[in-house]
Amino acid sequence: MTYVVEPQAVTALHIYGSDDTFPVRRVYCVGRNYAAHAREMGFDPDREPPFFFCKPADSVVPVQPGQTLELQYPRETSNYHYEIELVVAIGKGGRDISPEQASKHVWGYAVGLDMTRRDLQMKMREMGRPWEIGKAFDQSAPIGPLTPAAAGAHPQSEAIWLQVDGEDKQRSTIDKLIWSVPETISYLSRFFDLQPGDLIMTGTPEGVGPVVAGELMKGGVDNLGELSVRIV
Repeated sequence: MTYVVEPQAVTALHIYGSDDTFPVRRVYCVGRNYAAHAREMGFDPDREPPFFFCKPADSVVPVQPGQTLELQYPRETSNYHYEIELVVAIGKGGRDISPEQASKHVWGYAVGLDMTRRDLQMKMREMGRPWEIGKAFDQSAPIGPLTPAAAGAHPQSEAIWLQVDGEDKQRSTIDKLIWSVPETISYLSRFFDLQPGDLIMTGTPEGVGPVVAGELMKGGVDNLGELSVRIV
């Protein structure tokens, strides 16, 4: 049997200290998972159950160690926003995973950007329609190299931050997540069978805002490295 069209290559993340790569299956994103960010977006940050949206696997743009990625400003928007996030890579599948067992399903962690066409997202929200046009477009998820969970402790209270042209825009700590990484994995696994290769983008802290062509974004999570992206 042959394919009638050529299948796309597998999207895969780089790994610190290795020539191996991590194949991406699905990308789950947690919405409004920092209280201060929920407030800046006009919502009450009460600890209601988390909600999720997805990005296509091929929206991921892998960033090599030490690379500054050149990212094209997308079409059909005039309000292109950054959102720095801790990314969790699943290495062991499962369903109905308990929070106590969740860390055993994690292969590693990375720093990522949930790039957003904010004007289109807000328009869809006002119309009661899905967010895909604002969130799931091409190259909307630059993600840096993975740090294997086996190489050290799971992130607990590390700093997460983003600068634009050297100016602080987002700065918080992982322990300010409304739903922790183990809780998020557990809740998500009630609705989906998680599989090796799945990514979870865990939400962004306050300070989101626009970028334009020529600006340089640098972000990171302590002990997980940095991500460097220039808009062109």
